[in-house]
Amino acid sequence: SLQLSDCALSWTAARFLRCWEVMTYKKGGVASGFKHVETNVYNIKRLLHVKGKKHVSATEVALSWDSFNKGDVFLLDLGKVLIQWNGPNCSIAEKSRGLGLARSIRDSERGGRAQIGIIDNEKDSPDLLKIMKMVLGERRGELRDAIPDTKADELQKANVRLYHVYEKDNHLMVQEIATRPLTQDLLQHEDSYILDQGGFKIYVWRGKASKQEEKKAAFTRAVGFIQAKGYSASTNIEVISDGAESAMFKQLFQRWTEKDETQGLGKVYAIGKTAKVEQVKFDTTQLHARPELAAEQRMVDDASGDVEVWRIEDLQMQPVDPKTYGQFYGGDCYLVLYTYHRSGRPHYVLYMWQGRHASVDEITACAINAIELDKKHGDEAVQVRVTMGKEPAHFLAIFKGKLIIYEGGTSRAQKSTPEPAVRLFQVRGTNEMNTKATEVPARASSLNSNDVFLLATNEVCYLWCGKGCSGDEREMAKIVADIVSTRDKHIILERQEPAEFWEALGGKAPYASEKRFQEEITHYQPRLFECSNQTGRFIMTEVVDFCQEDLDEDDVMLLDTWEEIFLWVGKGSNRYERNEAVASAKEYLKTHPAGRDLATPILLVKQGCEPLNFTGWFNAWDPYKWSVSCWKNPGVCMCAQQCLKGVTVSEPYPVRFALSCCSLKPFRGGLPMVVPSLSLIFWLPKGLWISPTLEQGNGVEVPRESNTKTCFSHS
Repeated sequence: SLQLSDCALSWTAARFLRCWEVMTYKKGGVASGFKHVETNVYNIKRLLHVKGKKHVSATEVALSWDSFNKGDVFLLDLGKVLIQWNGPNCSIAEKSRGLGLARSIRDSERGGRAQIGIIDNEKDSPDLLKIMKMVLGERRGELRDAIPDTKADELQKANVRLYHVYEKDNHLMVQEIATRPLTQDLLQHEDSYILDQGGFKIYVWRGKASKQEEKKAAFTRAVGFIQAKGYSASTNIEVISDGAESAMFKQLFQRWTEKDETQGLGKVYAIGKTAKVEQVKFDTTQLHARPELAAEQRMVDDASGDVEVWRIEDLQMQPVDPKTYGQFYGGDCYLVLYTYHRSGRPHYVLYMWQGRHASVDEITACAINAIELDKKHGDEAVQVRVTMGKEPAHFLAIFKGKLIIYEGGTSRAQKSTPEPAVRLFQVRGTNEMNTKATEVPARASSLNSNDVFLLATNEVCYLWCGKGCSGDEREMAKIVADIVSTRDKHIILERQEPAEFWEALGGKAPYASEKRFQEEITHYQPRLFECSNQTGRFIMTEVVDFCQEDLDEDDVMLLDTWEEIFLWVGKGSNRYERNEAVASAKEYLKTHPAGRDLATPILLVKQGCEPLNFTGWFNAWDPYKWSVSCWKNPGVCMCAQQCLKGVTVSEPYPVRFALSCCSLKPFRGGLPMVVPSLSLIFWLPKGLWISPTLEQGNGVEVPRESNTKTCFSHS
């Protein structure tokens, strides 16, 4: 633990907090705070308030029932006795960390001699409660609700303002120049700036070419700024050097591009002399070997799995004809179930595609039907909300270059409105993994010199090739043209259009003919948050330098990779958190300081069913983490040894057991009954042999190369 003086406690960075398992804030000033801490001293009487799930802090509070609340853990330290009182609304994780603190005090400060008692339910612990009442007196009235977490919520962080520090007439000036969303071009190398994150934190950005006086003044003004705004004296100030910005600073801006990187979309083309950019095909075989590549490319697999599509019609799921897979209408909502196999068992991705012109009832029905469809597949599907025009890379890939987005209308058999006589589609993509055709207004101003367009009329289908398009793009456009229209295909080049082409578009008009720059390379570090709605407002606590261990089974975690938002749902999370997960993600996007796109895809991931494009963001991900944890139970280990007796394999091999770690009910041979809902992983050592004799209800499941699974009994 740390002893801190009475001076204002500065806002402590999460990195600092991670250095200690638990921080204890003790009473006392300079005179008391830096004295030698003696161990094995028992004449102690204090009450510690334990808060936090990821980074636990214990603050000494008044020795009174008034200090208690329903949602936190409190530790009554009486020297030889430590009593942990768990609030009725606190989580398992908080109870566990409170016990960890009690053990730490016992072992490090009491030489292991103190006794620990736990009150989880006051009715079940009358003796311990009697001791507490002897110290604290009788409790009067009801306990109050938990005090909101001292961490600033996202609504406060979203209130960012940028101030310009500059010299004018030999006077230093500080002027507000922008609020969110901030853009990088606001920062000029010749000046210094103050960025106020709603009192949560103050950044001082110092340009490379700014004067020394301005750099000094920026920090001084930031200190005065805190006083003028009435912020807490503990508000943290961070100095940022031009060119060495931290990830936390960059994420406050809508876009941040590194030096020598171009901006824009697509490929670099110059009109007249077209600069060709070599198209390197994405190697999907690397996904499993390199999960970080799956995360960067946002690909679950190589898109070779099975696809099923349903349309929401009369608020129910109606199967779509496989011949029309890939055709989506803006007036409809669709469910797309993608099934692939990994480690010998099926995995699912459930896309909820929402048309721009779909009704609210259809969008709601789409979500409800998605839940029901997920339940039919073991509640293991990764749910992805896809808004029209924001289709993720894997969604494009599963339709093999035949994804067509119609602006309006419906694919229902009984259409209320006839199809338009003229339709214009913009085709983008160089192969079947990344091609999409999107309907745009059928007028000349919709054209773009960098792309291929399909103009479908009742008589003919034109393939208009802009000067900036590549040969691969033209080939993919031909494939799409055969789906869009059954009429004759005419390929025309830009500036060689026949009169009939312009007539179909309603006449000539100016259109985009500037070069499109290469897709900008942005380096946004993924961020992990623990979500909470306990205070009535959406609050998130960030986990820095995160790893798989930080995914708390009792929580909903939000992983922001900028292009996508993952919501990881722990098995122990409460129903309210699960139901509000998507709404919380939308709230996060809405309040983000960088002014994020509200149509950013949101993926719902269940614990134990994580896809590669999620696990790739974590270093050294253990796919068996939640499966093998129960092997710590010695009874299970003993049963496993009995199962494996006389079993031989030539190489180390993963074997999946279905055993209960809670109550081992013996039956034939003294082995536990099989519980299909729980899968445990055990690695067979070399030199064992598997007997291929089947025995119902008692076996070892061995994943094979194929999709089938076989159970083997012990010999």
